[in-house]
Amino acid sequence: MPKIPKGRRVAQAAVNALRALLEEHDHIVQEISGQNDFGEDFYVTFTADGDLTSDTIKVQVKGGESWRRGNGYAVPVDQHGDTWADGNIPVFCVVYDPDTKGLYWANATQQLRRSGPFNPPRHIGVSPNAILNDATMASFVTRARRYVGRYRGRQAVLTHLSEMSGVDFDPADHVLHFVNGDDEDLIFWRRPGDALATLLLSAHDWEPYLVSLQSLMRSEIPPPGDEGGGPVDDWGDMDLPTAEDLELSRTEVMWVASCFFSTRQADEGPEDSASISECEGAQAARARRPRSTPTSRRTSSTNTFSPVFSTGSRPSPTCCNAHSWPCARTASSQRRSSTNSALSKATRGLSVR
Repeated sequence: MPKIPKGRRVAQAAVNALRALLEEHDHIVQEISGQNDFGEDFYVTFTADGDLTSDTIKVQVKGGESWRRGNGYAVPVDQHGDTWADGNIPVFCVVYDPDTKGLYWANATQQLRRSGPFNPPRHIGVSPNAILNDATMASFVTRARRYVGRYRGRQAVLTHLSEMSGVDFDPADHVLHFVNGDDEDLIFWRRPGDALATLLLSAHDWEPYLVSLQSLMRSEIPPPGDEGGGPVDDWGDMDLPTAEDLELSRTEVMWVASCFFSTRQADEGPEDSASISECEGAQAARARRPRSTPTSRRTSSTNTFSPVFSTGSRPSPTCCNAHSWPCARTASSQRRSSTNSALSKATRGLSVR
């Protein structure tokens, strides 16, 4: 009589547990038949608020005690390294522990791509903290969908810069890229609300440097106490590098300074109250204007004006029109002049490298 393999029960329990969990949260699971199983057991297509998305992953499921390690779990890569790393659909590994009845996951594609083709790992490490259950499902789906969409829209740029520098950027981070005249790459990275930013320089093998605008300018500002020297705050944190330390040219320093200004403006958001006040004032002025006053073509076309340092504060069409828009444009010009003045002051006296 044929015998049932000892591992079949726990292997099937792993498949059933993962399928039940995913389907309970309305995600679409398509099991790959055994004859077509070449390292993946499932296709999983995610849903969002009941709507089907275009985000799909492949899953390799393992169940049993043999996958345990001292620091978690491990799934052998075997001959699947190339397909898991370079396929069009990312592969995730899920391990089912029969003792805890728990599911644990890891992004196999991400681990293999980080290791690179010259030092491929023999196993995919699965952390015991990467639990997949009802409580963590939303977080898992968010991270998986973000990884699937890493080559879409703005995320494609972040993915390219991440692979270039070896740093994982959050979609909410401010990440700006610059190439100098020597074809060297500079990446400005700042988290919303942070006072400091991180500079990543290809010329320095992508070593991260925490910087502030004051620290970069320190070598160009007289020390406190010297004739013409300002307050100590102008020098910033003495432990942070200067532009001279990082061998930044005047152009590069001006670019970093503009990154600080623009990202701070983005954090502050649109000046809604000022825009509303300006709109109300413009509407009142228009009410007092004689009806015979003609509207010039130039005034009518100001709806297409886009400030150079725009931060999304253009007045809403519901409260502003061709007559009130120049009022808000003046405010934007004033803010832009203030920014340019600060930038000029900050970079005055810098010498080219």
